[in-house]
Amino acid sequence: EEEAGSPSLVLAIAKYLDRLSADVMYILDGPVHPSGRPTIVYGARGNIGIELTAYGPKFALHSGHYGNWVPNPAMRLAQLLASMKGEDGRVLVAGFYDDITPPTAEEQTMVESVPDDPASLLTLFGIAAPERVGLSLQEALQLPTLNVRGLSSAYVGAEARTIIPDKATAAIDVRLVKETPADRMIKLVRDHIVKQGWHVVEAPPDDATRARHSKIIQIRARSGTEAFRTSPLLPVSKQTVKALTTMFGEPPVQIRTMGGTVPITQFIEALGFPAISIPTVNFDNNQHGENENLRLGHFFRGVTTIAAVLTM
Repeated sequence: EEEAGSPSLVLAIAKYLDRLSADVMYILDGPVHPSGRPTIVYGARGNIGIELTAYGPKFALHSGHYGNWVPNPAMRLAQLLASMKGEDGRVLVAGFYDDITPPTAEEQTMVESVPDDPASLLTLFGIAAPERVGLSLQEALQLPTLNVRGLSSAYVGAEARTIIPDKATAAIDVRLVKETPADRMIKLVRDHIVKQGWHVVEAPPDDATRARHSKIIQIRARSGTEAFRTSPLLPVSKQTVKALTTMFGEPPVQIRTMGGTVPITQFIEALGFPAISIPTVNFDNNQHGENENLRLGHFFRGVTTIAAVLTM
């Protein structure tokens, strides 16, 4: 149930709470820093998935006969998505960045000390520049995101047809930080869509709805996974840093928030003690992709890492 938030395990925590007291929860998830140095991560972003389906004519129409007259749902959906994010990379949904707590002075120093190599990453990924110029990778991870993860409408390639599609669908995800709860962010996105003149439906529209509204969209949002963040100034945080420094002879890379999502917030709340991530796998492990892998060197180093924190 990990990817679904482990609801059964949360119930078990409440039942057996007296057996689960501890000073800290160590999470062995996520990749070590690309530098290969021991890594400590104090938080992870949450995530929500939203699927948008824009409706056009009841069935696909010949684009020659009806182009310029029948609205194209794919074009309208593209325009809606463009309204959500500027060319500078900032999300334009009202309230999207409200209430975000900036890093403390100590945390800002930690963020700036992460030894990222942006030039190498640009080369590895085959891109010319970051989405938001002037924002470092670690600074970008402190903010919520709005990402289009998939688009679908009619046909392309050898199957392409000269039609106006009947519908178009976009799958988006929003990465959350501690100050942006999932339910509120879903509402902000929905409110933005309504402000753009769309009528929201819960199911494919009937004829009466189609007759009343020109821009019709279905919004399907799944319940989100909340973000978490632990203070690096806690005594147990400092003990963890000391333990890894002693074991490996160099200070670990400390990361305030990692980009990926770990469905752990409900456990932190149920157990009542902080969580810290001690990643062990290689950063280029193709996580969630083809040929996901774990280098043997990282596996054995991970054993040593776990031993270091369990014996501190």
